[in-house]
Amino acid sequence: MNIPDNHQALMPYLILQNAEDFLRFTANVFGARETEKRLREDGISIMHAEIMINGSTIMVAEPTAQWKASPIHLFIYTEDADSSYAKALAAGASSLMEPNDRDYGRTCGITDPFGNVWWITGAP
Repeated sequence: MNIPDNHQALMPYLILQNAEDFLRFTANVFGARETEKRLREDGISIMHAEIMINGSTIMVAEPTAQWKASPIHLFIYTEDADSSYAKALAAGASSLMEPNDRDYGRTCGITDPFGNVWWITGAP
């Protein structure tokens, strides 16, 4: 199997309204790095973009008549769940679960402004 650089065997692909804002949100909250972006013929809407968060790729596009918006649930390990949670709320997310200690680590949950749910856990 020949997997391209910056790709993994399994990657989420989100189709979201305001995909450009999502890219900024993930950069601000999780330190995401944009690795690819292609625009549609209008020169504005995102046909395909990719971001990397700590070695993991997320693909993103804006919806079309053929491909409807479809947010998802994501689980992410971060260095500091409390800090990521605070950054997410400051960037327009809403709280699902405040940071708390669990047997698997410090964890919390948010819904981002694009409808995606993020379960954030401090790296062990």
